[in-house]
Amino acid sequence: QDSSDDIEDVSLFDADDDASRRSKKSKIRHPVASFFHLFFRVSAIVVYLLCELLTSSFIACMVTIILLLSCDFWAVKNVTGRLMVGLRWWNQVDDDGRSHWVFEAKKVLAQGGKTLSEAESRIFWLGLITCPMIWVIFAFSALFSFKVKWLAVVVMGVVLQGANLYGYIRCKVGSRRNLTSMATSYLGKQFLRQVSAR
Repeated sequence: QDSSDDIEDVSLFDADDDASRRSKKSKIRHPVASFFHLFFRVSAIVVYLLCELLTSSFIACMVTIILLLSCDFWAVKNVTGRLMVGLRWWNQVDDDGRSHWVFEAKKVLAQGGKTLSEAESRIFWLGLITCPMIWVIFAFSALFSFKVKWLAVVVMGVVLQGANLYGYIRCKVGSRRNLTSMATSYLGKQFLRQVSAR
């Protein structure tokens, strides 16, 4: 199957959200979305850490962790990313059978300015970046401690949460070329700061 990556400039939502009508005093405009953005992620990590203490059944632990990771993947990809930071990504297949990845960012309203909460944005990105890093640490821990049966569970955590992280970074930054040029530019600036500080 022929796959290509496309960045499309399309309207983000089918219906306008009412964030601009809500009180600007409220820092977290979507408390339920913010809660579930962290709940499934943190619950999967806590269950992974405590499951050997709570039960001797590996299958029950594995199923629970994978269900929590799957719920997290769905919630972050379909709900919290759209509500908290105005980003979403998906795959669509055209009439020719070619697969296209679409990454979009909500346009800032001209008259209203920012409609997204900075607190929600921080919560979103902190959870999105921190949890996959924790799963990577778990992967190395399982590998080096020879807990091969847990490696499959940890790899699922890395893959599901890493996929969301990659998708939202592509939404935020743009195409792969932009991501590479941004990384190169950042490293160049850091190098110049270090050289000029000496």
